[in-house]
Amino acid sequence: MRGQAELSLRFARLNEISGIMTAMKSLSLVETKKLARFIGHQHRMLANIEAAAADFLNFFQVTSSAEAPIILILVGSERGFCGNFNERVLAALDTLPRQNPTAALVVVGSRLAAKLASRPGVVARLDGASVTEDVPAVLNRVMDALHLASTASGAGATLFSLAHEAEGEPALKRLLPFDPPTAPHFAHPPRLQLAPPEFFAELLDQYLLAALYGLLYESLSAESRQRLAHMEQALDRLGETIDRLALKRNALRQEKIVEEIEVILSSEMAFRNHG
Repeated sequence: MRGQAELSLRFARLNEISGIMTAMKSLSLVETKKLARFIGHQHRMLANIEAAAADFLNFFQVTSSAEAPIILILVGSERGFCGNFNERVLAALDTLPRQNPTAALVVVGSRLAAKLASRPGVVARLDGASVTEDVPAVLNRVMDALHLASTASGAGATLFSLAHEAEGEPALKRLLPFDPPTAPHFAHPPRLQLAPPEFFAELLDQYLLAALYGLLYESLSAESRQRLAHMEQALDRLGETIDRLALKRNALRQEKIVEEIEVILSSEMAFRNHG
């Protein structure tokens, strides 16, 4: 009786866990679809900014410091249940050369930051986004960290990012200095309301904001996809365990019924013999 009660209790608990995991899987699916729309909008915005910058640079020269320090933004996960998501970022980081002693790391996502607790060169450990609505606040924290790192160096930074693409592996991208794609060469320069250096500085700010938004959205999308796949695998294994427990529970019930029948038959035989 005790074994059957314990088995029933475990069966109920696993079913409850299965319900929670199914809800988490559904939320990840919703998040993935929502992020796909945001990423599409962000790509179009970034393309427009790059086209404007390319047109500007066809007519105006902008100099950049060749000795600018390197800042690398690493984007991991804020939540768990996403498999080896953070480990893949770390593996990609370990393949990069470590020749520049001034390189600084800005780590986004507490799960990834915890794995880099003893790593030298980390100048900021920031909480990451759990859902799409968290991204603007995370972006503000990243911009503050970049401003502090650039101010401390006394010069503009060469900025790289290492993060998951929406449907792929972690990728290293250079964000600054800005290198726009080739654009058609127009006969006349763009008409500006600001001095060219001031205009380009404002354009760079808009570019960096758009690029970082895209970076965070794509990483969160990849994380949601990874969590979705991880949940599906876990639910499959959990379903198999629940099915085995159900069979075992039914077998114990049948044994108990047989025992009860045997007791009734034994009592009936004893009654007849005494009669």
